[in-house]
Amino acid sequence: MVQSRKNKIIKVKNCFIGLIFVMMLFSCRSTKYVPDGKYLLEQWKVVNLEPEHLAHSELNKKNINSYIKQKSNKTILGFKFHLWLYNRSNLKKENWLNRTLRQIGEEPVIWDKDLTEKSNNQISLYLMNKGYYDAKVRDTVYFNRKRAYVDYYIKPGQPYKIGNISYYFEDTSLRQLVLADTLNRLFRRNSYFNVDVLQKERERLESLLKNNGYYRFSKEYVYYEADSSRSKRKIDLVVGIKKFLAHATDTVGSAFHPKYQIQNISVYPDFDPKGNIGAKGEMLFKDTLIYENFKFIYNSPLWIKPQVISQAIFLSPGHLFDQRNSDETYKHLSSLRVFKFVNIQYNDLARDTSNTGKLKPLNCAIQLSPFLPQSYSTEAELTISSGYLGGAANLNYQHKNLFRGAETLDLKLRGAVEAVKQNGLSQLKHATELGTEATIRVPKFLLPFKGEKFVKKYDPKTDISTAYNYQRRPDYTRTLVTLSFGYNWRGYKYVTHVVDPIDVNFVNLPVIDSSFAKSIKGTYLEYSYKNQMIVTTSYSGTFNNQNLKKNNNFIFAKLNLESAGNLLSTVNRIANNPKVEGNYKIFNTRYAQYVRGDLDFRYNQIIDDNNSVVYRGFIGIGIPYGNSTALPFEKKYFSGGANSIRAWHVRSLGPGSYKETEIFSFPNSTGDMKLEANLEYRFKMFWILEGAFFLDAGNVWDIKKQADRPGANFEWSRFGREIAIGSGLGMRLNFSYFIFRFDTGLKLRDPLATYPDKWIMGNRGFNHNDLGYNIAIGYPF
Repeated sequence: MVQSRKNKIIKVKNCFIGLIFVMMLFSCRSTKYVPDGKYLLEQWKVVNLEPEHLAHSELNKKNINSYIKQKSNKTILGFKFHLWLYNRSNLKKENWLNRTLRQIGEEPVIWDKDLTEKSNNQISLYLMNKGYYDAKVRDTVYFNRKRAYVDYYIKPGQPYKIGNISYYFEDTSLRQLVLADTLNRLFRRNSYFNVDVLQKERERLESLLKNNGYYRFSKEYVYYEADSSRSKRKIDLVVGIKKFLAHATDTVGSAFHPKYQIQNISVYPDFDPKGNIGAKGEMLFKDTLIYENFKFIYNSPLWIKPQVISQAIFLSPGHLFDQRNSDETYKHLSSLRVFKFVNIQYNDLARDTSNTGKLKPLNCAIQLSPFLPQSYSTEAELTISSGYLGGAANLNYQHKNLFRGAETLDLKLRGAVEAVKQNGLSQLKHATELGTEATIRVPKFLLPFKGEKFVKKYDPKTDISTAYNYQRRPDYTRTLVTLSFGYNWRGYKYVTHVVDPIDVNFVNLPVIDSSFAKSIKGTYLEYSYKNQMIVTTSYSGTFNNQNLKKNNNFIFAKLNLESAGNLLSTVNRIANNPKVEGNYKIFNTRYAQYVRGDLDFRYNQIIDDNNSVVYRGFIGIGIPYGNSTALPFEKKYFSGGANSIRAWHVRSLGPGSYKETEIFSFPNSTGDMKLEANLEYRFKMFWILEGAFFLDAGNVWDIKKQADRPGANFEWSRFGREIAIGSGLGMRLNFSYFIFRFDTGLKLRDPLATYPDKWIMGNRGFNHNDLGYNIAIGYPF
């Protein structure tokens, strides 16, 4: 035992030494094309001498790094891969190979003294904007074997704080509104002076006034006067608001900012900038309809019901202009998914800018350009799991305006075939899946009462769907019919909710292999392979704070809760219905009863423009009770495959340390509980090619202990030894509109191994059965 561990340590040590040697060898060639007298910028870093004085949360090295004007060559896990590719080329040759290496590689970054000095200046300006007026920034450059190492030393000193705050209104009509809102001001007395915060306050004041009728107000009317002479390290601020400057076409200037009231709202539901505008700029439309104070201007026939558009409009004639209502109108109209673009224009009708205090009229035009109502698409999928091929094809049809109310109809036909290998044998068989699905999405809640306020606030949708699925595996044939009705709506800024009050599944197994049926008879699994009905109520909540416009860290989390059979059991008990063979039945079919919940959490950490790390954790558990002794097969958890632990193919891992050899002829491992963790380092290589290193861990378990399934149930005392671990390398082709992914996983720790520590490395050599190949579309998580 001790000798085995020593051998393992020696092997790991030798691998590590070999890796260091290879990296040193590559490093020695990094200055191949650095001219004499010049230096490769090998490394740069920011050194802070007084971290205790960095009072601002945004004042960190990551933000400071963005002001460095010259950075070293891109790295992947610390290795300058792109520079290495460039250095593999021969500059004297212009053949295809050398040109390609130079194009996809990166030429050496030659240290530039001027850019280093500019970096110092930019950092100093950045620190001044954050209130560090006494900051000292200097650089130190070290040279070693044609390489330059630059350190930027920062001594920030003590930051300045804000002293007294006062306001000066050139336009006194704004005094009451602005002063009444000072509780929402972004800075306070004694807060740290920060130019960026002052800029955000200008934008906040612009929003405040635009939300209260001042359509033509902009942040340029807000200015600051700063005085640091009165108190040491204190800056007194005067917030000034200029008077309104009339356009050159206005005959009379104005000291007061005009306040606007919306007068007319015109809606163009079939707007086409090419076909609806005449030679002189006039609108060419044939018909007009007045609906709820909105003027619909269109060409017959009107292709969409006017109430669908009107309930998405937050603007009202006779009300003050409010930028928030304009933004909400744009967002809700876009969410109907029937318009290619939405354009909201305002026409300032006021030519008289005299200081009369009267509200100025403002006309609004909402231009809507519709999509083609019908479309179809085809999809193809190819999977390779543990070396065995599989494929699927989908035919999709969509109608975006089924009943002229922006209802979306989605029809899907699916066919799939997957090769499966019988345990312990070389013979291959196949699993087949055929299915169809239809979903209608209505852009409102289908309820017995009206909820117009809820519609405007949360943008709800109602989904009605039905599906039929036929599955034939070597062990059984199964059909599944689904009927569901549910709601989804937007909640808090980053949260969406989905509630399915009723989801009915009819599961039928017309064919079961006799040997398989015999093997599960009387076991815990027998119930999962019975004809049954599943009636569920479920909730799903999703949090996603990803900002597509900014390359920032973000969190994705999804919570699923599901309950089945409780309402039916309550009805049966109240009605005093008898049990049949120990269970309640409906339509002579047993129904399932259980609770189930899971949480999927992901954190995406952006290192730089070329590197990122994704962390994922998943936990799920289902508990059968009452009318069920086990979870239905469809509701059980499984592990392995392209979006899970990629060293194992789908349904081949677990449960626990139990091996399903005696029951399942083909991989079909499932459990009542699932734990999974994933770590993936992603990096851009060249062109559309991306790479990834990943580490996956987890397993599935049963909740209840069964005599015929030793090691399948979850126990705290041993679950750590039953965690499967796999690692691997991924290659991705990022075509923007979709990502083609190929991942190769390698088993590192196998719960079924007989070794005490379950690790493969150090106990035996790797073989082809330790590899899992996965081809898929999109990132795994």
